Amino acid sequence: MREVGRQESDVILGAMRQVALAGGHAITYADTASVLAAARYLLRRRDLSDIGTLPAVAPADLVATLRGNPELAREAVKYLAIMTLVDGELDHHKLARVLEYSRALDIEADYLTELVEAASGHLAWATADMWRRNFDSVLSQSSEGLDPNAWIRPYAGPNADLALVVRYEALGKLPQNTFGKALWDFDKANGYPFPGNPEALNASFGTPHDSTHVVAGYDTSARGELLVSTFTAGMHPINPMSGHILPVIFFFHLGEQMNDVGHAGTGGLDPNEFWHAWARGAEMTADIFDPEWNVWDWVEHDLEELRRDWNVTPAGRQG
Repeated sequence: MREVGRQESDVILGAMRQVALAGGHAITYADTASVLAAARYLLRRRDLSDIGTLPAVAPADLVATLRGNPELAREAVKYLAIMTLVDGELDHHKLARVLEYSRALDIEADYLTELVEAASGHLAWATADMWRRNFDSVLSQSSEGLDPNAWIRPYAGPNADLALVVRYEALGKLPQNTFGKALWDFDKANGYPFPGNPEALNASFGTPHDSTHVVAGYDTSARGELLVSTFTAGMHPINPMSGHILPVIFFFHLGEQMNDVGHAGTGGLDPNEFWHAWARGAEMTADIFDPEWNVWDWVEHDLEELRRDWNVTPAGRQG
Protein backbone atom coordinates (compact mmCIF):
# COMPACT_ATOMS: atom_id res chain seq x y z
CA MET A 1 0.00 0.00 0.00
CA ARG A 2 1.40 3.39 -0.99
CA GLU A 3 1.96 6.28 1.39
CA VAL A 4 -1.37 7.58 2.73
CA GLY A 5 -1.92 11.32 2.36
CA ARG A 6 -3.32 13.55 5.08
CA GLN A 7 -6.68 14.04 3.35
CA GLU A 8 -7.04 10.30 2.88
CA SER A 9 -6.16 9.53 6.49
CA ASP A 10 -8.53 12.24 7.72
CA VAL A 11 -11.52 10.73 5.94
CA ILE A 12 -10.68 7.18 7.05
CA LEU A 13 -10.24 8.19 10.68
CA GLY A 14 -13.26 10.48 10.51
CA ALA A 15 -15.35 7.58 9.19
CA MET A 16 -14.07 5.38 12.03
CA ARG A 17 -15.30 8.02 14.48
CA GLN A 18 -18.68 8.16 12.71
CA VAL A 19 -19.04 4.40 13.10
CA ALA A 20 -18.34 4.77 16.82
CA LEU A 21 -21.07 7.43 17.06
CA ALA A 22 -23.68 5.44 15.13
CA GLY A 23 -27.03 5.02 16.86
CA GLY A 24 -26.35 7.91 19.23
CA HIS A 25 -23.55 6.15 21.10
CA ALA A 26 -21.14 8.14 23.20
CA ILE A 27 -17.48 7.77 22.33
CA THR A 28 -15.85 5.19 24.61
CA TYR A 29 -12.26 4.69 25.70
CA ALA A 30 -11.93 1.77 23.28
CA ASP A 31 -13.25 3.94 20.42
CA THR A 32 -10.81 6.76 21.16
CA ALA A 33 -7.84 4.47 21.70
CA SER A 34 -8.62 2.57 18.49
CA VAL A 35 -8.86 5.65 16.29
CA LEU A 36 -5.68 7.13 17.74
CA ALA A 37 -3.78 3.85 17.43
CA ALA A 38 -4.95 3.27 13.85
CA ALA A 39 -3.83 6.82 13.10
CA ARG A 40 -0.42 6.33 14.67
CA TYR A 41 0.52 2.84 13.58
CA LEU A 42 -1.29 2.20 10.30
CA LEU A 43 -1.85 5.65 8.82
CA ARG A 44 1.30 7.33 10.20
CA ARG A 45 -0.62 10.22 11.76
CA ARG A 46 1.34 10.71 14.95
CA ASP A 47 0.15 14.31 15.13
CA LEU A 48 -3.46 13.35 15.92
CA SER A 49 -4.27 13.70 19.62
CA ASP A 50 -7.96 14.64 19.66
CA ILE A 51 -10.38 12.59 17.57
CA GLY A 52 -12.97 15.33 18.06
CA THR A 53 -11.07 17.36 15.45
CA LEU A 54 -11.76 14.78 12.74
CA PRO A 55 -14.33 15.60 10.04
CA ALA A 56 -17.85 14.13 10.09
CA VAL A 57 -17.34 11.93 7.05
CA ALA A 58 -20.33 10.84 4.98
CA PRO A 59 -20.13 7.87 2.59
CA ALA A 60 -19.92 10.25 -0.37
CA ASP A 61 -16.91 11.96 1.22
CA LEU A 62 -15.10 8.64 1.55
CA VAL A 63 -15.88 7.78 -2.07
CA ALA A 64 -14.71 11.17 -3.34
CA THR A 65 -11.39 10.90 -1.53
CA LEU A 66 -10.59 7.22 -2.04
CA ARG A 67 -12.01 6.74 -5.54
CA GLY A 68 -8.54 6.63 -7.10
CA ASN A 69 -7.08 4.20 -4.57
CA PRO A 70 -9.16 1.00 -4.42
CA GLU A 71 -6.54 -0.81 -2.32
CA LEU A 72 -6.73 1.87 0.37
CA ALA A 73 -10.53 1.85 0.16
CA ARG A 74 -10.58 -1.91 0.86
CA GLU A 75 -8.19 -1.40 3.77
CA ALA A 76 -10.32 1.44 5.15
CA VAL A 77 -13.44 -0.75 5.29
CA LYS A 78 -11.50 -3.27 7.40
CA TYR A 79 -10.72 -0.54 9.94
CA LEU A 80 -14.36 0.55 9.99
CA ALA A 81 -15.51 -3.03 10.56
CA ILE A 82 -13.26 -3.40 13.60
CA MET A 83 -14.98 -0.39 15.18
CA THR A 84 -18.21 -2.43 15.43
CA LEU A 85 -16.50 -4.81 17.89
CA VAL A 86 -14.01 -2.89 20.01
CA ASP A 87 -16.42 -2.47 22.93
CA GLY A 88 -16.90 -6.23 23.30
CA GLU A 89 -20.13 -6.73 21.38
CA LEU A 90 -21.28 -6.60 17.78
CA ASP A 91 -23.24 -3.39 17.61
CA HIS A 92 -26.02 -3.37 14.99
CA HIS A 93 -26.11 0.41 14.56
CA LYS A 94 -22.38 0.54 14.00
CA LEU A 95 -22.51 -2.34 11.53
CA ALA A 96 -25.27 -0.61 9.58
CA ARG A 97 -23.04 2.48 9.30
CA VAL A 98 -20.12 0.36 8.07
CA LEU A 99 -22.35 -1.17 5.41
CA GLU A 100 -23.34 2.31 4.23
CA TYR A 101 -19.67 3.08 3.65
CA SER A 102 -18.87 -0.28 2.04
CA ARG A 103 -21.83 -0.08 -0.34
CA ALA A 104 -20.89 3.46 -1.36
CA LEU A 105 -17.36 2.23 -2.08
CA ASP A 106 -18.78 -0.86 -3.86
CA ILE A 107 -16.79 -3.17 -1.61
CA GLU A 108 -17.94 -6.68 -0.76
CA ALA A 109 -15.91 -8.94 1.51
CA ASP A 110 -16.29 -12.28 3.24
CA TYR A 111 -15.69 -10.72 6.67
CA LEU A 112 -18.59 -8.31 6.10
CA THR A 113 -20.81 -11.28 5.30
CA GLU A 114 -19.70 -12.95 8.53
CA LEU A 115 -20.54 -9.84 10.54
CA VAL A 116 -23.95 -9.48 8.89
CA GLU A 117 -24.78 -13.14 9.52
CA ALA A 118 -23.64 -12.92 13.15
CA ALA A 119 -25.73 -9.78 13.68
CA SER A 120 -28.73 -11.52 12.07
CA GLY A 121 -28.68 -14.32 14.62
CA HIS A 122 -26.75 -16.79 12.49
CA LEU A 123 -23.75 -16.89 14.81
CA ALA A 124 -23.07 -20.60 14.31
CA TRP A 125 -22.80 -20.11 10.54
CA ALA A 126 -20.58 -17.04 10.94
CA THR A 127 -18.15 -18.66 13.35
CA ALA A 128 -18.02 -21.85 11.26
CA ASP A 129 -17.13 -19.74 8.23
CA MET A 130 -14.38 -17.97 10.19
CA TRP A 131 -12.99 -21.31 11.33
CA ARG A 132 -13.01 -22.64 7.73
CA ARG A 133 -11.32 -19.53 6.38
CA ASN A 134 -8.72 -19.75 9.13
CA PHE A 135 -8.06 -23.34 8.09
CA ASP A 136 -7.71 -22.26 4.43
CA SER A 137 -5.26 -19.56 5.49
CA VAL A 138 -3.14 -21.90 7.59
CA LEU A 139 -2.98 -24.36 4.68
CA SER A 140 -2.47 -21.55 2.14
CA GLN A 141 -4.97 -23.43 -0.04
CA SER A 142 -8.54 -24.68 0.01
CA SER A 143 -9.40 -27.00 2.89
CA GLU A 144 -12.25 -28.60 0.97
CA GLY A 145 -12.50 -32.30 1.79
CA LEU A 146 -10.40 -32.06 4.96
CA ASP A 147 -11.78 -32.46 8.47
CA PRO A 148 -10.20 -29.64 10.48
CA ASN A 149 -10.81 -31.42 13.79
CA ALA A 150 -8.90 -34.49 12.58
CA TRP A 151 -6.19 -32.43 10.89
CA ILE A 152 -5.41 -30.26 13.91
CA ARG A 153 -4.37 -33.27 16.07
CA PRO A 154 -2.92 -35.86 13.69
CA TYR A 155 -0.60 -37.81 16.00
CA ALA A 156 -3.10 -39.94 17.92
CA GLY A 157 -2.71 -43.70 18.23
CA PRO A 158 -0.50 -45.25 15.56
CA ASN A 159 0.31 -41.81 14.12
CA ALA A 160 2.48 -40.81 17.09
CA ASP A 161 5.93 -39.73 15.88
CA LEU A 162 8.56 -40.16 18.60
CA ALA A 163 11.40 -39.14 16.29
CA LEU A 164 9.71 -35.79 15.67
CA VAL A 165 9.23 -35.25 19.41
CA VAL A 166 12.92 -35.98 19.96
CA ARG A 167 13.87 -33.47 17.27
CA TYR A 168 11.91 -30.71 18.99
CA GLU A 169 13.22 -31.74 22.42
CA ALA A 170 16.78 -31.28 21.11
CA LEU A 171 16.09 -27.57 20.67
CA GLY A 172 16.50 -27.27 24.43
CA LYS A 173 20.23 -27.90 24.03
CA LEU A 174 20.78 -24.91 21.76
CA PRO A 175 22.39 -21.71 23.12
CA GLN A 176 20.03 -19.44 25.07
CA ASN A 177 20.18 -16.66 22.47
CA THR A 178 18.89 -18.82 19.62
CA PHE A 179 15.44 -18.80 18.12
CA GLY A 180 15.19 -22.57 18.59
CA LYS A 181 15.91 -22.38 22.32
CA ALA A 182 13.36 -19.56 22.68
CA LEU A 183 10.76 -21.73 20.91
CA TRP A 184 11.60 -24.67 23.20
CA ASP A 185 11.34 -22.41 26.27
CA PHE A 186 7.99 -21.05 25.07
CA ASP A 187 6.44 -24.48 24.59
CA LYS A 188 7.82 -25.81 27.87
CA ALA A 189 6.66 -22.76 29.85
CA ASN A 190 3.14 -23.14 28.47
CA GLY A 191 2.99 -26.92 28.81
CA TYR A 192 2.57 -27.48 25.07
CA PRO A 193 3.48 -30.99 23.85
CA PHE A 194 5.79 -31.07 20.86
CA PRO A 195 4.56 -32.20 17.43
CA GLY A 196 4.61 -35.96 17.21
CA ASN A 197 3.09 -36.32 20.67
CA PRO A 198 -0.49 -37.71 20.52
CA GLU A 199 -1.77 -34.60 22.34
CA ALA A 200 0.09 -32.11 20.15
CA LEU A 201 -1.28 -29.81 17.47
CA ASN A 202 -0.31 -30.39 13.87
CA ALA A 203 3.22 -29.04 13.30
CA SER A 204 1.94 -27.22 10.19
CA PHE A 205 -0.11 -25.00 12.49
CA GLY A 206 1.39 -25.28 15.97
CA THR A 207 4.98 -24.53 15.00
CA PRO A 208 4.28 -21.41 12.88
CA HIS A 209 1.82 -20.15 15.50
CA ASP A 210 4.22 -20.66 18.42
CA SER A 211 7.09 -19.26 16.34
CA THR A 212 5.04 -16.12 15.70
CA HIS A 213 4.46 -15.78 19.45
CA VAL A 214 8.22 -15.98 20.00
CA VAL A 215 9.15 -13.58 17.21
CA ALA A 216 6.40 -11.05 17.97
CA GLY A 217 6.84 -11.23 21.74
CA TYR A 218 3.20 -11.82 22.69
CA ASP A 219 2.17 -14.19 25.50
CA THR A 220 -0.66 -16.74 25.61
CA SER A 221 -3.19 -14.71 27.58
CA ALA A 222 -6.45 -13.79 25.82
CA ARG A 223 -4.82 -10.45 24.98
CA GLY A 224 -1.67 -12.11 23.69
CA GLU A 225 -3.48 -14.67 21.56
CA LEU A 226 -5.61 -11.96 20.01
CA LEU A 227 -2.52 -9.90 19.27
CA VAL A 228 -0.47 -12.73 17.79
CA SER A 229 -3.29 -13.60 15.37
CA THR A 230 -3.61 -9.92 14.44
CA PHE A 231 0.14 -9.83 13.84
CA THR A 232 -0.31 -12.96 11.68
CA ALA A 233 -3.02 -11.19 9.67
CA GLY A 234 -0.59 -8.39 8.88
CA MET A 235 2.14 -10.87 7.95
CA HIS A 236 0.18 -13.54 6.03
CA PRO A 237 -1.98 -12.32 3.11
CA ILE A 238 -4.56 -15.14 2.92
CA ASN A 239 -7.93 -14.33 4.60
CA PRO A 240 -6.41 -11.86 7.08
CA MET A 241 -9.74 -10.49 8.33
CA SER A 242 -12.11 -13.44 7.98
CA GLY A 243 -9.56 -16.08 8.93
CA HIS A 244 -7.46 -14.39 11.63
CA ILE A 245 -8.69 -11.06 13.01
CA LEU A 246 -12.44 -11.68 13.29
CA PRO A 247 -12.11 -15.20 14.72
CA VAL A 248 -9.86 -14.10 17.57
CA ILE A 249 -12.01 -11.07 18.36
CA PHE A 250 -15.07 -13.31 18.58
CA PHE A 251 -13.12 -15.93 20.56
CA PHE A 252 -11.05 -13.81 22.96
CA HIS A 253 -13.03 -10.55 23.14
CA LEU A 254 -16.68 -11.53 22.65
CA GLY A 255 -16.30 -14.93 24.35
CA GLU A 256 -17.58 -17.18 21.55
CA GLN A 257 -16.10 -20.70 21.84
CA MET A 258 -15.34 -21.50 18.19
CA ASN A 259 -13.30 -24.70 18.51
CA ASP A 260 -11.63 -26.93 21.10
CA VAL A 261 -8.07 -25.67 20.55
CA GLY A 262 -8.30 -23.06 23.32
CA HIS A 263 -10.66 -21.49 25.84
CA ALA A 264 -12.77 -18.47 24.89
CA GLY A 265 -12.53 -15.31 26.94
CA THR A 266 -13.85 -11.76 27.04
CA GLY A 267 -12.17 -8.38 27.03
CA GLY A 268 -9.02 -9.56 25.27
CA LEU A 269 -8.79 -6.71 22.76
CA ASP A 270 -6.18 -4.14 23.78
CA PRO A 271 -7.42 -1.17 21.69
CA ASN A 272 -3.95 0.34 21.40
CA GLU A 273 -1.70 -2.67 20.87
CA PHE A 274 -4.22 -4.35 18.53
CA TRP A 275 -3.53 -1.78 15.80
CA HIS A 276 0.17 -1.83 16.61
CA ALA A 277 0.25 -5.62 16.17
CA TRP A 278 -1.48 -5.25 12.80
CA ALA A 279 1.15 -2.73 11.67
CA ARG A 280 4.05 -4.80 13.07
CA GLY A 281 2.91 -7.86 11.14
CA ALA A 282 2.48 -5.85 7.93
CA GLU A 283 6.01 -4.45 8.27
CA MET A 284 7.59 -7.89 8.74
CA THR A 285 9.62 -9.06 5.74
CA ALA A 286 9.12 -12.82 6.35
CA ASP A 287 5.90 -14.83 6.43
CA ILE A 288 6.10 -17.59 9.02
CA PHE A 289 2.84 -19.12 7.70
CA ASP A 290 4.13 -19.34 4.13
CA PRO A 291 4.35 -23.07 3.26
CA GLU A 292 7.92 -22.44 2.10
CA TRP A 293 8.97 -21.21 5.56
CA ASN A 294 10.72 -23.99 7.48
CA VAL A 295 11.43 -23.63 11.18
CA TRP A 296 14.50 -25.88 10.93
CA ASP A 297 16.20 -23.35 8.66
CA TRP A 298 16.19 -20.80 11.49
CA VAL A 299 16.44 -22.56 14.85
CA GLU A 300 20.19 -21.99 15.24
CA HIS A 301 19.99 -18.28 14.41
CA ASP A 302 20.21 -15.57 17.03
CA LEU A 303 16.65 -14.47 17.84
CA GLU A 304 17.40 -10.75 18.03
CA GLU A 305 19.27 -10.88 14.72
CA LEU A 306 16.28 -12.60 13.12
CA ARG A 307 13.99 -9.89 14.44
CA ARG A 308 16.23 -7.24 12.92
CA ASP A 309 16.53 -9.11 9.62
CA TRP A 310 12.77 -9.60 9.42
CA ASN A 311 12.00 -6.00 10.47
CA VAL A 312 10.16 -6.95 13.66
CA THR A 313 9.80 -3.84 15.79
CA PRO A 314 9.35 -4.12 19.59
CA ALA A 315 5.89 -4.84 20.98
CA GLY A 316 4.17 -2.24 23.13
CA ARG A 317 3.62 -2.67 26.83
CA GLN A 318 0.32 -3.80 28.28
CA GLY A 319 -1.79 -0.90 29.46
